[in-house]
Amino acid sequence: EKEKRAAELIIANQELAFQNEEKENRAAELIIANKELLAFTYISSHDLQEPLRKIQIFASIILQNENENLSEDGKYNLERMQLAAGRMQQLIDDLLAFSRVSTTELKFEKTNLNLILEEVKADLKEVIQEKKAIIEATELGTVNIIAFQFQQLLYNLISNALKFSKTGVPSRILLSSRIEKGSKLTSQNPLLKESRFLSPTKNYCHITVSDNGIGFEPHFSERIFGVFQKLHGKEVYGGTGIGLAIVKKIVENHNGIITATSELNKGAKFDIYFPC
Repeated sequence: EKEKRAAELIIANQELAFQNEEKENRAAELIIANKELLAFTYISSHDLQEPLRKIQIFASIILQNENENLSEDGKYNLERMQLAAGRMQQLIDDLLAFSRVSTTELKFEKTNLNLILEEVKADLKEVIQEKKAIIEATELGTVNIIAFQFQQLLYNLISNALKFSKTGVPSRILLSSRIEKGSKLTSQNPLLKESRFLSPTKNYCHITVSDNGIGFEPHFSERIFGVFQKLHGKEVYGGTGIGLAIVKKIVENHNGIITATSELNKGAKFDIYFPC
């Protein structure tokens, strides 16, 4: 019996050593992948953006200085070129933002969500005025978060709500925050019952961002968080389809989850849950 037990322990130790070696190999692969991503970020921020800036500048110079000499087709084509270069610039900026969220050091600190919201509102001041938007916040307190990432998260969610507002209807965006037990969340919300991220014994910060915009059909509630996923054509609404992917990545960096619920023409609601 002892010999049999010893043999089993030897096999178990060998298996454990193999698993540790696999983990080390995987960690090394991730380090290499991160270095490659950082290299891509460098190339994007320098080698790709500089030619785009020149295209936009020279197109503007031609339209300004040679306007009388250009045919209507020539003006149209130059304007289309400017728009295409602008979309490419936005795409690069969004990809850089996504890579920064994925690779930057995760430094958590106690932060007042009200202060972050005020900074976001200042950044979006012109759009808020244009949309005659009302932004209301209740019970936003201090939480342990990666501050600059959460500012990006709120910026993306609020700017999305402003973008997809109803024509002729003032945009109304509501934010709230509360602490809830994991067991309560999983029992009350069917979307969370199967979640492996929520522990019944832990407390979670539950942040809700809702609006009265055009909404979306319920079966798109998961698809919208994918990279490059857009529910509307670029002719109707601008953007690159990366904003909500960045939001989801930020939530995951906080060991949390995010859900989206909506109906067409009835607004949208985003619920964020992460450990307190």
